[in-house]
Amino acid sequence: MKKSFLLLCLFGLIVMNAQAQKLRGTDKSPMDMAYYPDNFAHDRKFAPQLIGNMPAIVRVTYSRPAKKEREIFGTKIVPYGEVWRVGANESTEIKFYQDVTIQGKTVKAGTYSLFAIPTATEWTLILNKDLDFWGAYSYNKDNDVLRVSVPTKKTEEVIENFSIQCVKGSNDKETTMKMAWDTTLVEVPISF
Repeated sequence: MKKSFLLLCLFGLIVMNAQAQKLRGTDKSPMDMAYYPDNFAHDRKFAPQLIGNMPAIVRVTYSRPAKKEREIFGTKIVPYGEVWRVGANESTEIKFYQDVTIQGKTVKAGTYSLFAIPTATEWTLILNKDLDFWGAYSYNKDNDVLRVSVPTKKTEEVIENFSIQCVKGSNDKETTMKMAWDTTLVEVPISF
């Protein structure tokens, strides 16, 4: 009886150990971050001369869905006229390290979810106070802190994975956040 009990316990431990070794599979839409200054986290450590004393201004955390030979905008992937999470998986979040201005409207330093309502000619960009939820399923318009319209542009080439990059703007107190996927590009000037 003791041997049977010990064998049963040993078997149980082996099964529990095997279960503990398993990890969830990777997301099909890998997570990425965009900073201004561009590549801030890397350059701060490995190339400080590239950013000097400039602090981080913006950080965007998002997932990068792939085109995979599909038509993207105006389809059931990203329908026109509906709220989109601007990326994939969890809602995209944008963090401002200091107060900024977007199209003449002040946005306080802090972290916001980033949504868009795309059409063929423009995107309505939305910053919202709600954080930490999946997609746009729990989106609540009452918690918007900013809505601005930005015209769309056509890219010169197809962008396979949705991408965000913050580049130097027209002066030292401005960045342009570029968002592109498929053949669509929007550019959002952000002053600080």
